[in-house]
Amino acid sequence: MIRKTRLFTPGPTPLLPAAQFAMAAADIHHRTPEFRALYLRVLDQLKTFVGTKNDVLLLASSGTGAMEASVSNLTSPGDRVLVLSAGKFGERWEALAKAFGCSVDVVKVPYGQTFSLDEVRKALKTETRAVFMQATESSTGVRHDVQGVAALLKTANSNSLLVVDAITGLGTTHFDVDTWGVDIMIGGSQKAVMIPPGLSYLSVSDRAWQAMESSRNPRYYFDLRKERKNAKNGESAYTPAVALIAALGAALDYIAAQGGGDLAVGRKALVDNAETCAAMTRAAVEALGLKLFAPDAPAAAATAVLPPDGVDSGVVVKELKSRFAAVITNGQGEMKGQIFRIAHIGFFDYMDTIAIVGALEQVAASSLKLPGFEFGKALAVAQKAYVERTAKPASEKLEAVGAR
Repeated sequence: MIRKTRLFTPGPTPLLPAAQFAMAAADIHHRTPEFRALYLRVLDQLKTFVGTKNDVLLLASSGTGAMEASVSNLTSPGDRVLVLSAGKFGERWEALAKAFGCSVDVVKVPYGQTFSLDEVRKALKTETRAVFMQATESSTGVRHDVQGVAALLKTANSNSLLVVDAITGLGTTHFDVDTWGVDIMIGGSQKAVMIPPGLSYLSVSDRAWQAMESSRNPRYYFDLRKERKNAKNGESAYTPAVALIAALGAALDYIAAQGGGDLAVGRKALVDNAETCAAMTRAAVEALGLKLFAPDAPAAAATAVLPPDGVDSGVVVKELKSRFAAVITNGQGEMKGQIFRIAHIGFFDYMDTIAIVGALEQVAASSLKLPGFEFGKALAVAQKAYVERTAKPASEKLEAVGAR
């Protein structure tokens, strides 16, 4: 049979065709009225996509650039900060904070788990300048309680800034950035917005802008104040990634179209889609007799799965790629060989999910030799999960009939 390559990775994710076309046609100079109009429109759309009235900035960098900008712009050498770490990207926050001379407290829990609010409360100090966390830890498939941490900071009367890496959280989790009190929320282009790597974006609260005036860490390219000043005029401080910004505009238009022209409604549909695909996959994995790596706090961005005892997870990764051109991801770092991850973020749908479940059944039958395996069992429970998550209440069905 022919093979059609499909990405099931948590970044880069499959590219939106309309975004690819927009990139190909983006032969405009970045200091022209045409680009300024595009840039201002995309920045305004990003506010709706993030779900905030705060400033949103674009950076020509991967998401790690926005993470670094958050640390360098908000802190001074010697500042005490708190990092909530449960995986590779939590560890990245710790490394960044140390690189800029911060005194770092860490709430650390084993991979596959999330931290309790009680642990966070105990680690929080009066002088804590900022709290850094992930919304979802894509290295382990765990979702963290951003709302709970934000509420904790309020009830503790803490002046700590809350900085959230939502690079895989945006588009897979429902957030209320302004009401909760998230000071910086970070996203990346190669995730839910379905375009190539190379752009990061972040929302910045008034509190965060005020904090930047007293922070003393060095910054140049990632000086957010420069970006804010230039963004008001439809420009970036330095050469922008023009083609990627055109692609981002097309992707945000596509998401809006999924909501009948309303980007906020489209954003909700995108999140609900990820939640549905994730629920289908989790149900299928368990029906095969495999175990979820993060059963207590599963993310919708990606599902992490433990291979059978004695089997390297790389076997599953290699078999899916060699037989079906389906690209999933192994574990990262010390987790390599111990888990495999299937993504649901961005341009994935019901058909993609059914396809990967069917391919996983084939690998289970030929390579994993799972006890009690039956063809169709995983597909059947995935179908049931889909129905359970998408079936409309009777009241909605009656409204639809009455509207005809």
